[in-house]
Amino acid sequence: MKNVADSLTNAIFRDGMSAYAILDGASISNLLPQIDKLHPAFICLYRGELKPDMKIVAPYLVKLERDSEFSDWVLGTGWGKHWGVFVVTPADLTAMRQHFRKFLTVHTEAGKPLIFRYYDPRVMRTFLPTCQPGELAQFFGEVQSFVVEGEDPTKLLHFTQKSGTLTKSELPVT
Repeated sequence: MKNVADSLTNAIFRDGMSAYAILDGASISNLLPQIDKLHPAFICLYRGELKPDMKIVAPYLVKLERDSEFSDWVLGTGWGKHWGVFVVTPADLTAMRQHFRKFLTVHTEAGKPLIFRYYDPRVMRTFLPTCQPGELAQFFGEVQSFVVEGEDPTKLLHFTQKSGTLTKSELPVT
């Protein structure tokens, strides 16, 4: 898995930018124990004190550091398992939490609230190409790029937007 981690490291760590993962506790059975053990900077996207069963399945925004044990674990173990998506941005952890919290709930035409699991790469890679220019600008906010596993996990999808136009690059993950 070292080559996968190297490919991902090259895609998400950019000079002057912060790298984050939005990780899905429902997809990673040992996420919280790994966070407790390896101590990355992180914050739950859900607000307030969660019950233990919700805490386990909640989405978490985690700051990734180059060559850290937590980053190596996520990049080397989680790719291809739809653990989450990666974010490259100049913004800090608190600002990114505030930004991403806005998208956790969507409403049907009848007004019924639904949880929007955009942090699942299978959802993200389908959702972004359907967005209108204003929606893209709003969803990206200060995000420079999203890095998402492709349907074929040997492919990395790199999404950027400029003036409401989405650009998708597909890169090999060796």
